[in-house]
Amino acid sequence: MEYRAVDVHVHVGNLNHWKPWVKEWWRRANPRDLAMVRDDGSLDREAFIGHLEAIGVKYAVVLAERSPATTCDVTTWEVLEFCEGEPRLIPFCNINIHLTEDPLGEFREYLDAGVRGLKIHPVHQLFYPNHARLYPLYALAQERGIPVMFHTGSSIFPGAKIKFGDPLYLDDIAVDFPDLTIIMSHGGRGFWYDRAQFLAKIRPNVYIDVSGLPPSRLLDYFPDLERLKEKFLFGTDWPGAMIDKNIEALLALPISPAAKEAILMKNATRLLGLDEGR
Repeated sequence: MEYRAVDVHVHVGNLNHWKPWVKEWWRRANPRDLAMVRDDGSLDREAFIGHLEAIGVKYAVVLAERSPATTCDVTTWEVLEFCEGEPRLIPFCNINIHLTEDPLGEFREYLDAGVRGLKIHPVHQLFYPNHARLYPLYALAQERGIPVMFHTGSSIFPGAKIKFGDPLYLDDIAVDFPDLTIIMSHGGRGFWYDRAQFLAKIRPNVYIDVSGLPPSRLLDYFPDLERLKEKFLFGTDWPGAMIDKNIEALLALPISPAAKEAILMKNATRLLGLDEGR
């Protein structure tokens, strides 16, 4: 198998843990891959892994999300169980400061259990990413060399508040934790593409994942994509998009082969500390 991509933005979990409007959106966006969902709502793990192999995806970052007010409650433990024993799957934990009295203690517990990154979703969880209660988590992530991913930009789901998705709030974190790897999911989608691109350009530790965006429009959103090729990561927001179709669309962009290779695989492999020989 010739591997073509690392997908840094994948959602799994029992479909019954997601709000009806999210399930309906997924059904419209990607009915083909939802055939991997069993009658009880659970995702057939072996079918999913087989699909990744068939389409040339070497690794996939699997995200937890505890956003019961807006979209879902997919716990970190559920993600860890799904990823267990499969090196192709990279588990990221999620912490919602409204649902825990001890976010740092919870993060330590997840790290001990084997998570490889932290996802923060301000737009669905309704807090600013530079909230003081999150700073100890960022300090620990920096110490451990663990990347932190943030939803930036819009969300169409009921209850989401877009103001929390402004990438500008991540500049505080980038400056205060200069050795912390920061990934801006969706690149400020809808409002702030230019702001996200500028942050990626001026802050050495800030990157953009292009999940949730049509690859054919990436050069419209990010005119410096070629020049900043080391700062972009491929992601899809699966099952909200078909991974193979997005790979093909990115490969069709009028950018250099080096840029395509960096965005699709090399940058994620480097940032996530993935072993190419594994």
